[in-house]
Amino acid sequence: MRSLPPGGHEVTREDEDIKRLLTEAVPPLTPPADRVGAVAARVRRHRQRLIGGSALAVAMAVALGAGGMQVVTGGKDAPPNRTADDSGGEGRWTSCAEAAPEMARLGPMATAGDVAALPRLDGDFTPTAVVICGREPQRRADGGQDLVATERRSDDVAALVTALRLQDDPSDAVMCTTEASVLPWLALIDADGRWMRPRIPVGVCGKPRPEVSEAVAALQLTTVATRPVVELESAEAVAAGCSQKWKDVLSVETAGNRTPRRGAVPEPFPAGQQVRLCVYEVTDSEPGTGNFVHGTVLPADRRTAIEHALKAAGPAEPCSVHASRFALLRSVAGGDPQTYVELDGCRRIMVVPRPGAGGPVIAQGDATLTELIDKP
Repeated sequence: MRSLPPGGHEVTREDEDIKRLLTEAVPPLTPPADRVGAVAARVRRHRQRLIGGSALAVAMAVALGAGGMQVVTGGKDAPPNRTADDSGGEGRWTSCAEAAPEMARLGPMATAGDVAALPRLDGDFTPTAVVICGREPQRRADGGQDLVATERRSDDVAALVTALRLQDDPSDAVMCTTEASVLPWLALIDADGRWMRPRIPVGVCGKPRPEVSEAVAALQLTTVATRPVVELESAEAVAAGCSQKWKDVLSVETAGNRTPRRGAVPEPFPAGQQVRLCVYEVTDSEPGTGNFVHGTVLPADRRTAIEHALKAAGPAEPCSVHASRFALLRSVAGGDPQTYVELDGCRRIMVVPRPGAGGPVIAQGDATLTELIDKP
């Protein structure tokens, strides 16, 4: 007896043939798509791309940061130029006026401590030029003198680059002095115009290695630009033979408990020598220092009149009023004696005699002496 399949229906050959025909006529249906699985797969692929991109960004940041430099290639999508704070090399070089604005105002120059945090020069940056931003005195055509900010450039940088890539040499085999080393403000520029300020390797006592100093000194620099910072000497002061600024020595000598001796005024002028007169004004911005107002070499008659008035001066009277103007009279050849006269305030006189003739002597001037002196 043949066994029956579940359901009690006997499967005959005819049944098998009918099943085969139906299968060929109507192909089996495809299972429905796994939409949840597809979405999950897409999310997974997107996450992998994000992770990969983030890893690349981190790797690039570490690579750039490890060398201490950040350089860009420029173009329309490049960030704007960095200027005063661009110590990492991001941006294209423009000028010292933009990159080193501190050079165009009075203030201390950079020291080794100021540049210690700058990046070292490594193989990721290839300099082709160096620019040095500095300050120096410069004589004008009218005889005056200015402090000017300078921009100088050199394209021969091989020796300098070699020196800047040296390691520090912190040897302590010698005695060290305490003065600070003044370093040049220098920028290295590559072929694409990108720039960086490198850390200068130091040697004994934390001062720049001599190889760097020698390489900087040997540079053949071309002046690119100059711009005035402040006037050091006016043309009028130079023509008169006077310094632009002079210490108010009489005020310094009589300040506090320092009181020059009183008595007869010693010989105020050297015999047989011309006398130069320089008049200064003390400003609130520079107390204790006078700025040039006018000056001249005294003609014989004016010299004689002033000399007589000085010799006739009596003892100084008690007074503590600060003068706003004072005069210096001395030999054209320089040296002592030096005679100081307050042109207002207490109107005191102080004569600093030649060495060996005693200390300064203070006396009392008056309006007549002031009138003889304080005229152009």
